[in-house]
Amino acid sequence: MSTSTKQASFTGFSVEPLTPRIGAELHGIDLSRPLPDEVIQEIRQALLTYKVIFFRDQDITQEQHIAFARRFGDLEVHPITPADQPNPEIFHLKAGAQRPRGADLWHSDVTWREKPSLGSVLRGRVIPEVGGDTLFSDMVAAYEGLSPAMKEWVCTLTAVHDGGLFATLQGRPVEEFHAKYPPQEHPVVRTHPETGERALYVNVAFTTRINGLSKKESDWLLDHLFAQAAIPEYQCRFRWRKNSIAFWDNRACQHYAAADYFPAVREMERVTIIGDRPFFRAEE
Repeated sequence: MSTSTKQASFTGFSVEPLTPRIGAELHGIDLSRPLPDEVIQEIRQALLTYKVIFFRDQDITQEQHIAFARRFGDLEVHPITPADQPNPEIFHLKAGAQRPRGADLWHSDVTWREKPSLGSVLRGRVIPEVGGDTLFSDMVAAYEGLSPAMKEWVCTLTAVHDGGLFATLQGRPVEEFHAKYPPQEHPVVRTHPETGERALYVNVAFTTRINGLSKKESDWLLDHLFAQAAIPEYQCRFRWRKNSIAFWDNRACQHYAAADYFPAVREMERVTIIGDRPFFRAEE
């Protein structure tokens, strides 16, 4: 894919790209109503084309949020969601004066699962007057931006992904988390199961080491690969409003929630679609 503006034609909505590489707002869709299969198919194609798509002014219920996400696959329940929570598919994210913590590091959701997320559908409920944007980075572009020799090498490697961070945040023993969700090994470069594109598949939050390398070598290479996500030409930035929705492809991009709004409050609700086990396919 070149870095020129992507061209895509859809009949069920209009498209406003955010950047030449990644991100687009879709206009003319009401997610409070059941959508025809052909429109869902076009939304899926827009997701594959732009890697993250956005909807404005969607005053929907939690049940409608869940129903929309379920059109794209089975849904997961996050392990730290309270067992007695209504609509357990909704993952609540809240940060503010009493809880000044956000997802302010580049990551792809739940890569520590055996079958990580296909995508996430995030709704803005309480939005700061200013700040709290989310940035998205195209990990296909991040792979393509490596030198030929580096691309050849990293395609041969696998890495360990560990979700123990969640146990740490909750003050629980990491061993308890690992008993249910053991660390997983995934290819450093994954082949997208629908587009066939190659994307870097390591992230700061959950990738802990590269197999077959010393700690010093692994740390150096991971730092080099992590830095690819921070290149502005691979990114778009979304300014939230109440009832805005972002739907991103976790197989092809990473995201970063800017933590620049404290002590204002930011409350979001996320529904996550289960994906498949990452794989790398060599050229045939």
